[in-house]
Amino acid sequence: MSSQPSHRYSSIAIVLHWVTAVLMLGNIVLIWVVDELPDERVRWAIDTHKSIGITVLGLFVLRLLWRLGTRPPALDGLSAWEQVAAKWGHIGLYVLLAALPLSGWLHDSAWKDAAAHPMSLFGLVPWPRIGIVMGLEPGLKEQLHDLFGELHEWLANGFYLLFALHVLGALKHQFLDRQKLLQRMWF
Repeated sequence: MSSQPSHRYSSIAIVLHWVTAVLMLGNIVLIWVVDELPDERVRWAIDTHKSIGITVLGLFVLRLLWRLGTRPPALDGLSAWEQVAAKWGHIGLYVLLAALPLSGWLHDSAWKDAAAHPMSLFGLVPWPRIGIVMGLEPGLKEQLHDLFGELHEWLANGFYLLFALHVLGALKHQFLDRQKLLQRMWF
């Protein structure tokens, strides 16, 4: 892995960024429309949402490992406050890319019917629930299910905000400031 500065992100960083972005957008759309689906499609939508979440968690780990060993391009042309905002915005997005799937996994593991409905990634690979949560007393599990569900929603709302700011910031720099920042994260 390179520690040399560049004006562009590496190909691996670009692929991980866009695959994660597409999966997150898909998951957002999926969960927003789940209540509009016919009853026979709801379980599929929820299971797909879980599978995408676990996939995003895996991609997050890969992104973090890559990011720890590869210096990102410098934020040339941005004011000091914009550089600080970009840094903290990226840190916030990274935290949420880990916390959202983990809170969803905890929420799912505390579901009272989890044992009767095995989880699998995209219907192909069996995926475990979190055993310590599964083994809790039913009343406590139900309380935790509600708590983790609320946490997951709060984190999702935080993600929507940071994601919107991230996109708006990139578009502002690209089109209003004419700084060509989008080319740094494009193929």
